[in-house]
Amino acid sequence: MSLHPTLQPYADAWTHSIEAISELVQHLAEADWNRRTPCPGWSVRDIVSHVIGLDSEMYGDPRPIHSLPRDLFHVTNEHQRYMEMQVDVRRHHTAPEMTSELELMVIRRNRQLRNESRDPGTKVRGPLGAELTLEESMRSHAFNVWVHEQDLRASLGRPGNLDSPGAYVARDVLLDELPRVVAERADAPRSSAIVFDVHGPVEFLRTVRVDIQGRGTVETVPALGPAASFSLDWETFVRLACGRVGPDSVADRVKAEGDPALTTAILRNFAVTP
Repeated sequence: MSLHPTLQPYADAWTHSIEAISELVQHLAEADWNRRTPCPGWSVRDIVSHVIGLDSEMYGDPRPIHSLPRDLFHVTNEHQRYMEMQVDVRRHHTAPEMTSELELMVIRRNRQLRNESRDPGTKVRGPLGAELTLEESMRSHAFNVWVHEQDLRASLGRPGNLDSPGAYVARDVLLDELPRVVAERADAPRSSAIVFDVHGPVEFLRTVRVDIQGRGTVETVPALGPAASFSLDWETFVRLACGRVGPDSVADRVKAEGDPALTTAILRNFAVTP
């Protein structure tokens, strides 16, 4: 393969997750395509449409020309409008149409990745015209597709792949967001430390340290006498960080210690995905 070694883990994660999604929906009854998912306003069909749309744009296809209905309650900002376009244009597609389009897109994208020879730092176009590097784009895409695989598994009652290649990409993406959650959004005290102990299929112990300027960094060194600490399982960590559940609904799965006001602020601001 001509793919740069830096990009290979993201290609592997995407491949694993997209094949899992394809397998999950291959033989679904028509009614199951309409099941609700953890994404507000989105059915199983809608999530698969979203994934197809993401890969279509990664491939370089033009976006559909389509007018959104005015009564989509879950669409409240420009980012959501952008993402909804690829979804709404497929809302009345049949199960065979969905699986056929997904299969064709997987073939096209696999071919594209086999021929990808660009440097990871190459600038590419992202959602809403954003400019980002190829590495950032592939990392974000691998993360998104794995998270949506988990959404589909939750809706269909088919748990799995919590420790797949995509899970480790998700771990790194979500850990990168922790300083913003703790230092900026939850306004943790300066010169403090907050510990996260996550167990399950993906395990890690990380400390977010907030310096005297109020900037947060993630460290692997445990903190003595942290201002707050959290112990929770990996699946709950992902669902909270991706906004699939609120802290109240998983209170029995999160052990929080330390300043109650601080732990509450961190959990209330834990969701980092748009």
